[in-house]
Order: sequence, then C-alpha cells, then structure tokens
Amino acid sequence: MSSTRLHTLHNAGQSLWLDYIDRTMLGNGDLARRIKDDALTGMTSNPTIFEKALADGHAYDAQLRTLAGHATDRDAFEAVATTDVRDACDAFRSVYDATEAVDGYVSLEVSPDLARDSAGTIAEARKLWAVVGRPNLMIKVPGTPEGAVAVQQLTADGINVNVTLLFAIEAHARVIEAYIAGLEQRVAAGHAINHIGSVASFFVSRVDAAIDKQLETMASADPSSASTLRALQGKAAIANAKLAYRLFTASFSGSRWRALTAHGARVQRPLWASTSTKNPAYRDVIYVEELVGPNTVNTLPPATLEAFRDHGETRQSVTTDLAGAERTLAALEAVGVSLRAVTDRLLADGLASFEQSFVTLLAGLARKRASLASTTPAGA
Repeated sequence: MSSTRLHTLHNAGQSLWLDYIDRTMLGNGDLARRIKDDALTGMTSNPTIFEKALADGHAYDAQLRTLAGHATDRDAFEAVATTDVRDACDAFRSVYDATEAVDGYVSLEVSPDLARDSAGTIAEARKLWAVVGRPNLMIKVPGTPEGAVAVQQLTADGINVNVTLLFAIEAHARVIEAYIAGLEQRVAAGHAINHIGSVASFFVSRVDAAIDKQLETMASADPSSASTLRALQGKAAIANAKLAYRLFTASFSGSRWRALTAHGARVQRPLWASTSTKNPAYRDVIYVEELVGPNTVNTLPPATLEAFRDHGETRQSVTTDLAGAERTLAALEAVGVSLRAVTDRLLADGLASFEQSFVTLLAGLARKRASLASTTPAGA
C-alpha cells in the first residue's frame, strides 16, 4: 500500500477522519482515492470549513441557481451543506457497512447560534437527520450544558451524535453521562441501540496555544522563573487529552455499561480534534503521535494527514505516563495557570468563532446569490 504510515496508525486502533469537505473533492474522485489509499474512514465539517469551501470557485453555483428566490440564506446553506454531506455519507457507506457501523461517519453541525438552546438544537438535529437521510450521518452538537441535554435526547431518538468543542474533563464527563443515559432511555422504550454511534470531540492544540501564550507572558514578567515556566510549554494539551482518555476507559466499564453492551451498545469514542500544530517549534504531527490508542478517532486537516503520511510514527501512546500528565497539570496550577479558566475561555472563544464563521458564510452566500441572480437570464 502507498500509505503505510496511515495504515499502521489505523491498525493501532485509531480511526482517521478528514477534517475537511468541499464539493470538488466529492466529485473529482479525490475522496474515493483517500478512502482507498489513506485508510480514511470518516469526515467532519464545521461552519469554518463550509465558509472556506463556499468562498472558493464556482462549485456551488449551479445548485444555488436552482433555489427559489424566497429561500433564505439559511435555507440555501442547509441545501448545499446537506447535499455535500449526503454525498460524503454515500462515499463512506462501504466503510460503514464493512465495519458494522463502527466507522464511515460524516458529521454535520447544527447552527452555532443554537449552542445554548437545547430545544432548538434537538429540533434542528432531527430536521438535518431527516433531510440527509443516511444512517452514517453524525450530527455535531456543542459540548455546552445545553448541548449535553440535547445529546441525551438525540441518542434516545437513535441519532448519531458528535459532541464538539470539548476542552475540559468535566465537560467530557457530562457528555459521556448524557450518551449513556440516552442509550438507557432508548432501551427502556424498547428500541434497538446496536446501530448508534457517537464520538466526543476533545480539542487538543488550542489548549497548548492558549497556555503557552500565558506562560510566555508570565516568563517575560518574571525572568527569575522564566526557565521553570517555559519548561511547561507544549505539555498541557497532551496531558489533558490523556486524562480524558482515562476517563473514557473508566466510564465505559462496570455493571452499568455491561447492561447496555448486552443490547449491543457501542462506546462513545474520544475524537482528537484541533490536531494541527499551531506552534512551528513543535513537531507537526505531535498531536497525532502522542494520542494513539484503541477506540480513538483523530480528525486530521489535509496538511496534517499529509505530514503523517510522510513521517508520522505510531506507538501506543495515549495510555503512557498518566502520572506525568497529572504532574504537568498540577505544576501548571502551582505556577498560577488555571486549566479550568483556560478551557472555559476556549469554549467561549470556539463558540464565538464558529458563530462568526456562520455569519460570514451567510453574508457570502447572500452576495453570491445576488450575483448569480443578476447574471441568470430571465426565465432560465
């Protein structure tokens, strides 16, 4: 095989999902090639990715021209996004079938402005699930307290959920509980659960980016402590993710979970998101290499996927040196870096960023639709 490093990573128990989607790759054979040659088994999308895809070229013009003039820009986005995701689901359907619903998923996010609205999230998720109409769709729901409420209900509905924007262990625990409770609710209602898939998207590199910046500011203000502070840079994100994986393994064991596995329940796998390296001083595949383990997913942007194909190394790493991970986070607290404060801020910033991307996306769609309307012959 041409992509031996990617296949080695896959064979170590980590599913590789592409953190990217656009209509061109869906139609020109690129995605099919990646599924065949790169051990690619899924795909994720978000408003920022769609914003970039819609801004480039003319791949969406033909469909946009077919939309009725009274359709809102939100309607237009839903139409193009669900079309892309449905086509991607079809591309991954053979993976979904071959793995018996373990892999082969494509994620589509609810509108970012619903992050604090449980009822609105549930309603939109149900709508998107029906519109796409594919069993290997995953609906992305943000990891807010309101999102956790939605996760439980959607799981009880039999809808696959990707919980996104998780930074804190406490938030991860909340969505694990929501998923398990949703499965229990569904079993109690007499419905099957052996086809339900879910992932908890735990964001990685953004944690280091935020904490490294804080440590550098502190080091500049206190040169006598600079070496101690700088020695902690680049350590927090991997430590935080390793402890999240420990939570995952502990949560999906014991009598409560065994009762659900008797009905065919599947674990909610940790998905490592934000795995591109923000600091060029760090190895460009560090957030892949250091978080390898069974029942994990890594959603890779194209550049990181190519980097791992070229020089990535695979070893079982996510379960190693947990004591060291605990020491790292304790050392950060000892020097005055509050991980809870950082993760709270990252969640708020992530929600704001996705919402801004959605606003920008809708504005770009409005401009494009207006331009297309002005160049479409009357009666066409």
